[in-house]
Amino acid sequence: MDRVNMSIAILPMSQEFNWNSTTVGLIQSSFFWGYLLTQILGGIWADKLGGKVVLGFGVVWWSMATVLTPIAARLGLPYLLIMRAFMGIGEGVAMPAMNNILSKWIPVSERSRSLSLVYSGMYLGSVVGLAFSPFLIQNLGWPSVFYSFGSLGSIWFAFWLQKAYSSPKDDPDLGAEEKRLILEGGVSKAPVSDIPWKLILSKAPVWALIISHFCHNWGTFILLTWMPTYYNQVLKFNLTESGLLCVLPWLTMAVFANIGGWIADTLVSKGVSVTAVRKIMQSIGFLGPAFFLTQLSHVKTPAMAVFCMACSQGSDAFSQSGLYSNHQDIGPRYAGVLLGLSNTAGVLAGVFGTAATGYILQRGSWNDVFKVSVALYIIGTLVWNIFSTGEKILD
Repeated sequence: MDRVNMSIAILPMSQEFNWNSTTVGLIQSSFFWGYLLTQILGGIWADKLGGKVVLGFGVVWWSMATVLTPIAARLGLPYLLIMRAFMGIGEGVAMPAMNNILSKWIPVSERSRSLSLVYSGMYLGSVVGLAFSPFLIQNLGWPSVFYSFGSLGSIWFAFWLQKAYSSPKDDPDLGAEEKRLILEGGVSKAPVSDIPWKLILSKAPVWALIISHFCHNWGTFILLTWMPTYYNQVLKFNLTESGLLCVLPWLTMAVFANIGGWIADTLVSKGVSVTAVRKIMQSIGFLGPAFFLTQLSHVKTPAMAVFCMACSQGSDAFSQSGLYSNHQDIGPRYAGVLLGLSNTAGVLAGVFGTAATGYILQRGSWNDVFKVSVALYIIGTLVWNIFSTGEKILD
């Protein structure tokens, strides 16, 4: 919610402060400056200090940055850019820390479902953020979006302090039977004192993760950042009326991520190797979006275009049971660091992809934009199927 509210609030803000589209682009990208900084650091901290501390710190930090955003905007553009980067610093530790906690708590047989369920919170948060922001802006003005969403972090933090534990060993309320079940289920045990960078970076499956994450996020980020523009320019939609259509891809992702997680865990429990399951799920996550993006140039009606987008995002969500579950397969003790590494590549793809799309559109067409994404999806599929594994390669 805290991440998407800016994409709506920026419309009245740019009117009030007379920002041009270059400035708006700068503000939208400033989040990523901070977000990039803490991916790997967040993973190192989570693997060493435990996910509870790191995720708690991240949420408090980015909630404060959210609440302070209107004040920063009134002080001037440099202050706003710094505040957005600060917000990115807080959010950057979230995914590595979540991955670390899941690697300690969730047995292999439940890994895909748990990860998909946790990540679908991000999709549903986007839905809620996109749905409520216009309502808040119309009734209470744009600053209310930042004050209300940001203050929710403090409520969450109070629950987190009481209820969350970095590992089952720390939880006094956990029954002995459940603790035994978790600890025998192939979860990572001891915290990490130092990180074997040389060993990690010498493994082909680690590079398969990094490259595939880049290929995956290139397409995903373009869809999320440029879609409103595509709807508006090509399909001639008025996006205020079709707010629902912006929400639709997120909803399909939330639903299909959980369906994919359930299928993946069922296959693992039926005796299909983890490697085969990860390759099948990620191949759907790459080839599905690639197929539906190639169809976009042939569709004639706006409804069909929206249908293609939703199908593209729905099949993309199968990646939660492929690429995104794989960090915990290959190195459960270093799950935070591994996610930090691959997500750094993913964020870079978002930054470059979003910028490259603007460049391509000045010289070419939307078809060219989609062709680049499809090419990367196919490269990702090849790299993933040749080099990835579901076996533990880092102890």
